[in-house]
Amino acid sequence: MRLGLYGGIFNPIHRCHLLVAETVRTRLSLETVLFIPAGDPPHKPHTDLFPAAHRLEMVRLAIAPYPYFHLSDIETRRPTKSYSIDTVREIKRSYPAETQLVFILGLDAFLELPGWKDPDELLAACDFAVVSRPGHLFKSLKNLPVFKSLDPGFFHRLDMGEEVTELTLTTGRSLWVLQIPPCHASSQDIRMRLRRKESLENLLPPPVESYIVTHLLSAGGPSL
Repeated sequence: MRLGLYGGIFNPIHRCHLLVAETVRTRLSLETVLFIPAGDPPHKPHTDLFPAAHRLEMVRLAIAPYPYFHLSDIETRRPTKSYSIDTVREIKRSYPAETQLVFILGLDAFLELPGWKDPDELLAACDFAVVSRPGHLFKSLKNLPVFKSLDPGFFHRLDMGEEVTELTLTTGRSLWVLQIPPCHASSQDIRMRLRRKESLENLLPPPVESYIVTHLLSAGGPSL
């Protein structure tokens, strides 16, 4: 089985998260994408962070129409800070040895990977699907010493719109680079719109928007 691992704060989950997951699933023929909301993210401030129970429920509501999307609370139930390598280790113990794990993340996040916990082990533990992100160019990848030899014009072709390209990491694992259509929604912008009581049209799955109105904007709910 080829299993996608899609971690994130999901604060809240929005339509672009679903677009990324569906695009990667389709193009890489993943049987399942596992959504993994972060518990206590080591690299993120806690301001504006919805409680884990709410973020989990919003992800559950958002992915309910998709039978090939599943939800994991592996990070939110962890009592200590949550690191990607710990999650991958635990998932590898929970699935058959022949399961191919594909770690899904944006280009901006992959560029920060050298600063993550045990990055070399992570690069050896699973394959990667790196998707385009507004404001970032794939040519930035050439600064990372994680690839085997590349064609000099390779990164230029990626930034010009080449859709799916498989690279080989120095660990022997595969990394797929995927261009996806621009998607203009962000969790930060959504929280700002909520504070200003502005429209959320076409930004959130309808059940998530209803959940926010009912559970997070009512008296005594978390501040935005």
